Amino acid sequence: MAVEFYDVKTRSKVMIDDSKIVKVKFQSGNGVRFGLRGKTDDNRNVTKFISKADWESSKFPEEK
Repeated sequence: MAVEFYDVKTRSKVMIDDSKIVKVKFQSGNGVRFGLRGKTDDNRNVTKFISKADWESSKFPEEK
């Protein structure tokens, strides 16, 4: 199964394979945001922000 991300550089939606996705936490001044980070075929990062509940229930490994 693949996850859909928006690629800002190409201005299009791309499908990223599950094996290239990790879940990440972003620390900010206002708290924490949750997301998924994937690698495109040309080795660029794409990010998708998701809810905390979706982040906790996702099966992807957490980024170290």
